[in-house]
Amino acid sequence: MNGIHDLGGMHGMGPVDPESEEPVFHADWERRVFALMMAVSGGVYNIDEFRHAIERMDPAEYLSTSYYEHWLHCLEVLMVEKGQFERTELEAAWSKAVGAASGAA
Repeated sequence: MNGIHDLGGMHGMGPVDPESEEPVFHADWERRVFALMMAVSGGVYNIDEFRHAIERMDPAEYLSTSYYEHWLHCLEVLMVEKGQFERTELEAAWSKAVGAASGAA
């Protein structure tokens, strides 16, 4: 497969420039996404399904989002596909979270 996610073999993407003393998580939400992934991986989906969900990301979205945002995308896609919740439930939860974060709750 040769998709946008296979950046290791593509030219012109620039050098890898890691942060000095980079933290494992830049924000608490990243820690939560990691924990959710560990909680459901292997039981609800497998590593191949996880990779396939990343491979199906829109290229523009893939390039404009962070590592843990890729993981969050996969959680959303796979949980809906596996029938763990409906897309409407996910959208309602996002609306509620955004409202709470903006003080509109």
